[in-house]
Amino acid sequence: MSGHSKWSSIKHKKAAVDAKRGKIFTKLIKEITVAARMGGGDANANPRLRSAVLAAKSENLPKDKLERAIKKGTGEIEGVSYEEVGYEGYGPGGAAILIESLTDNKNRAVAEIRHIFNKCGGNLGENGCVSWMFHNKGYIVVKKSAVTEDRLMEIAIEAGAEDVRDDGEDFEVITAPADFEAVKAAIEKAAIPFESAEVTMLPQSFTNLQGKEAEQMVRLMEMLDDCDDVQKVYTNADIPDELVQ
Repeated sequence: MSGHSKWSSIKHKKAAVDAKRGKIFTKLIKEITVAARMGGGDANANPRLRSAVLAAKSENLPKDKLERAIKKGTGEIEGVSYEEVGYEGYGPGGAAILIESLTDNKNRAVAEIRHIFNKCGGNLGENGCVSWMFHNKGYIVVKKSAVTEDRLMEIAIEAGAEDVRDDGEDFEVITAPADFEAVKAAIEKAAIPFESAEVTMLPQSFTNLQGKEAEQMVRLMEMLDDCDDVQKVYTNADIPDELVQ
């Protein structure tokens, strides 16, 4: 079980299908637009926009779409105004779920999210009901085949990382959000490839799910991830490997 979440593995397997449906591009464009609106269109001076642009480039978002999204955010061209809304709740077996939403219609968003929870054996809760179970952290995953633990720890800790953890096949580098970019840059400078790198919500503990509850949880997370108003989903659910496969 990853210190992050099995859901990250599931999402990687869905990526090709999502790309065909345009789901990934839609979410990336929303994030770029909001980041530019909140912090300006200069990625060098706007860390959130810089992260969004890097994510967009990693998914091969066309340059014209990226630039148009920034201009919509800065108001240079007319665009939809999105509002950031957070939702929290419990999935099957009491697993905690955090949702980040960007929507142009809060009533539609909450109705759709509540419907998904109810359909999959979960319950949408009040703000604060599960957020205390998560910490906002920078998170970088490096394959053990890429570097020794001592070498990675030397580079990461010197650059400001809080911890380097052994997770079976991978090393997990944990940072404070403010130190994430410096640590990531140090790892890149050392020519160490990484599997993923993001500022995310890491669960403090996990809820083990089996059988029907695990299947319902996967379905719930997939439906939330497919919802147009949902940007990111985090969970502390520990899901069996065979369901991820």
